[in-house]
Amino acid sequence: MKLSIITVTYNSDLTLSNTIQSVLQQSYNNIEYIIVDGLSRDRTIEIIKEYEPIFHGRLKWISEKDNGLYDAMNKGIKMATGDIIGILNSDDIYIDKYVIEDVVVSILQKKVDAIYGNLYYVKKKDLSSIIRVWKGYPYPKCGFGRGWHPAHPTFFVKRVIYENFGYFDTSFKISADFELMLRFLEKYHINAVYIDRFMVKMRIGGESSASLIKILEGNINVMRAFEKNDISVSIFYPLLRLFPKIFDVLKSKFKWI
Repeated sequence: MKLSIITVTYNSDLTLSNTIQSVLQQSYNNIEYIIVDGLSRDRTIEIIKEYEPIFHGRLKWISEKDNGLYDAMNKGIKMATGDIIGILNSDDIYIDKYVIEDVVVSILQKKVDAIYGNLYYVKKKDLSSIIRVWKGYPYPKCGFGRGWHPAHPTFFVKRVIYENFGYFDTSFKISADFELMLRFLEKYHINAVYIDRFMVKMRIGGESSASLIKILEGNINVMRAFEKNDISVSIFYPLLRLFPKIFDVLKSKFKWI
């Protein structure tokens, strides 16, 4: 079973090598790696070209103008030939070399459409410094409306699901990943399971004010996602969405894991 990994880049030269190396080290061999670049002006293309021969034909890439992150992700999905698709951001890495092997084995053994797991948020310049732990759990019925959703970088889904139920909705400038998972899991009820293993380290950083703005924008967009998919949700949903994040931060800070 082939698995396609998609990475979207734009001026990503400071972190891209780490991301590519985490794909290269995977024990599972039947991987197709797709990089979709948005006309980077730094060394991103040079780095991609440096690694291209090492993949021995398993790396495909393009560099062209896009209409934002989710448009670029859609391009990658449509380029993919793998049975399963995962998305790895250009500043994220897989935790260890067995992540993809475990994903494929789990999907085959459990006979499911999608799988998801756990994630570490780490400092932008220190991958060993954990800021927050996102530990998932099995999908609860109507869980999205209670503040639950999978960590998108750990969400691996069969390509046929995209073909049947649609791609990222690019009218969402942020939170299109939330809308897509909501649509797949709660509108179309695809068969997805949780595996209790850490998969990805995700870099975070930036000003606290910028984070607050993103939280506000995110809440507006996720409320629109519920409306778009005709799924009712409480007006208190933004608070329900915030509580798990606060709890995860406290667990990380005080080592309640």
